[in-house]
Amino acid sequence: MAVNLRGRSFLTLMDFSPEEIRYLLDLAHDLKAKKRAGIIGETMKGKNVCLMFEKTSTRTRCSFDVGAREEGANVVFLDSKSSQVGKKESIEDSAKVLGRFFDGIEYRGFDQKVVEDLAKYSGVPVWNGLTDIDHPTQILADMLTMEEHIAKPLKKCKVVFVGDVRNNMAYAWMYGCAKMGMKFVAYGPQELVDQVDSDVLARVDEVAKVTGAVIEVSSKLESIKDADVIYTDIWASMGEEDQIPERVKLLTPFRVDRAMLEATGNDDVIFMHCLPSFHDFETKMAKEQMELGYDIREVTDEVFRSRNSVVFDEAENRLHTIKAVMVATIGI
Repeated sequence: MAVNLRGRSFLTLMDFSPEEIRYLLDLAHDLKAKKRAGIIGETMKGKNVCLMFEKTSTRTRCSFDVGAREEGANVVFLDSKSSQVGKKESIEDSAKVLGRFFDGIEYRGFDQKVVEDLAKYSGVPVWNGLTDIDHPTQILADMLTMEEHIAKPLKKCKVVFVGDVRNNMAYAWMYGCAKMGMKFVAYGPQELVDQVDSDVLARVDEVAKVTGAVIEVSSKLESIKDADVIYTDIWASMGEEDQIPERVKLLTPFRVDRAMLEATGNDDVIFMHCLPSFHDFETKMAKEQMELGYDIREVTDEVFRSRNSVVFDEAENRLHTIKAVMVATIGI
């Protein structure tokens, strides 16, 4: 079946069929190969792209910016300080204005409703660069990385997300694994397991019935057995310092270390992380919190730098998969 995503927004993987996700991954593989061969694309020549950021970013911003420019597009960056969006002008009005200037809009912020409203009112494709409940471009990059490092199809892979099983990455992985028929385990403290959104679980279970995926949430160590991927995320972000004492107490038993990798029983299990990561004390935040008596590392430095870790390949793949999303939806 031919896949045509032109004019579509990319708000969540739940909006896409397995075939459409497969198409985006294949396109990303192709674009990555072309970049490495020095082949410059013009699939977005003459297009104008708006990057809207309410949250700070390194990988997402660079990937959208570099990816768009490499395919010939013009890029404009807007943040909360340099625009009227959401302050003197409603999201609806801003979307209607921006849709007349730009061929595509990326949004990274807090509320999923904002990115949905941008798509509803702008009249152009809108791409979700991260919200509080989803991070679909990250999952595409993660799947591309898995295909490069694991010698079996995604449908036969098991991904274990470790830590705060209620966060946007855990939910994004549930959506992605459900769609692609994969095995997924969210492994964390029982207190957090009990807080996982029941509506999210119900939605992914419905998809899993069709695709053959298995989606589980567990506090038991044995649930990570036979994992192909151990995945984690930071326990607290900037602005959440007041939550650190509680998070450290709750999540320290779930810090990814060598013993956890060994508990999978898979010598070739790969470690993945969306980054940034607290794996040592070389960052201001980690150092300051350690001086207060809180070790906020979600993964040990040993694992982060080990042969099992593919975090920098994963980071690079943000570029290729984000470029694929833009090319597929607004490319010539």
